[in-house]
Parts: sequence; structure tokens; C-alpha cells
Amino acid sequence: MIGIIGAMEEEVAALKEEMQTEEVKEIAGMTFVKGVLCGRDAVVVRSGIGKVNAALCAQILASEFGVGALINTGIAGSLDARIDIGDIVISTDALYHDMDASKFGDPVGQIPRMDVFSFEADPRLVELAKEANQEANPDIHTFTGRVVSGDQFIADAEDKERIKNNFDPLCTEMEGAGIAHAAYLNGISYVIIRAISDKADNSASMDYPAFEKQAIIHSVRLVKTLLSKMTEKGM
Repeated sequence: MIGIIGAMEEEVAALKEEMQTEEVKEIAGMTFVKGVLCGRDAVVVRSGIGKVNAALCAQILASEFGVGALINTGIAGSLDARIDIGDIVISTDALYHDMDASKFGDPVGQIPRMDVFSFEADPRLVELAKEANQEANPDIHTFTGRVVSGDQFIADAEDKERIKNNFDPLCTEMEGAGIAHAAYLNGISYVIIRAISDKADNSASMDYPAFEKQAIIHSVRLVKTLLSKMTEKGM
């Protein structure tokens, strides 16, 4: 069973429409749609925005539905000059850019008393997602690297530089690390897929509305192709 999480309804609506729905379950204010998607048993859900919503959603998928893998799809702001609007970022790992216990001697981003600094994505899923994007969106560039999350929409150049200097990530968003954290604690695979909808700088307010819709289309195509490839590989 695969859990597919999007923060906003727009990010999962198209996937729900294509599912052969078997069950719809309401838990913690979230609607979990279980069925078959692209030949795979899956649960598709809108988590809501933010790290807590995302982590809670991932935990429910693990505890209530017994998923063995989590795919987080959505949009993000670029933090790398090479990555433009419309490109796809696939996570190699994820962490919180707004975790700061440095006064106690921990590096910024480190969760105190936790045995890892960042949460590593499943390398097999990363590679398959990369292949899937090249197939599903051949005109779209694919990047793999670190994704950082925080309860902030990053639209200021100064904030962008601070996050880049601290963590060297490819993009920033508001849910992925919460899902990665839950996946790590539950011992299940995950990958974050992000279509870039803005440059995470002072142009964000101008770019975001214009490119959000197309970015979501790219993500949905990628997820559907990834599910098919996971079946081919017996994952």
C-alpha cells in the first residue's frame, strides 16, 4: 500500500478522480481515499498546510492503513539558481529549516536528542522518480537534492540566503520534512516530489499564482508514472 500526500486539494484532486475508489475514511479532519491508482493499492489524502498537519497525516497512513511507502507531491520555491519555475525537485533528504536549538550546542536544523540530522529518502524511489519525470515530463528539468521545510512561505531574498547558507537545499516548502520525519520513525520509505512554482525570492508574489496550476500538472503526471514504474520493479 502506498500513501500519497498533497498539502492542498489541488495537488491530489486529479489523482482521486482517476482512482478506483474502495473506501473513504475521515480521520482527524482529513479525508483518506483508498483504492487502486495506476494498478497500485493506494491511499490519497490532502494533509493541509504545515509540518504538523503533514506529520499527523503520515502517521495516520502508517498506523491506520499500513502503508509501506509515502509519496509527497506538491509545489515549492526554488533555492538554487539552476532551478527554474516548472522544474522538478526530488528529495534525497529533508530537514526543518526553522528548527533552532543552537543555544544548547546543536547545529541549526538538528532536532535535539535525535540520532539523525536529516531524514534520508529511499534511494530507489528517488531514482525511479527521476526516471518517471524524464518520461512523463520530457521537457522539464529534474533535480535531486535536499528539501527543507518550515512553517513559513519564503518570499524574501534575505531569508532565502540564510536558508541556503545553513543547509544547501534545492528548494523550500512547508510539509515534506514532517512526512520524512514520520516515515523515519515508522521505518517506511518516502520520497518528496516538488514542482517549482516560484523562485523563493522577491518575485514570489508575482510568479506563484501564474505558475501554480502548471506545476501541479507536472507533479501529477510524475506520480502516476512513478506508480507504474514501482509496479514494474516489484516495489
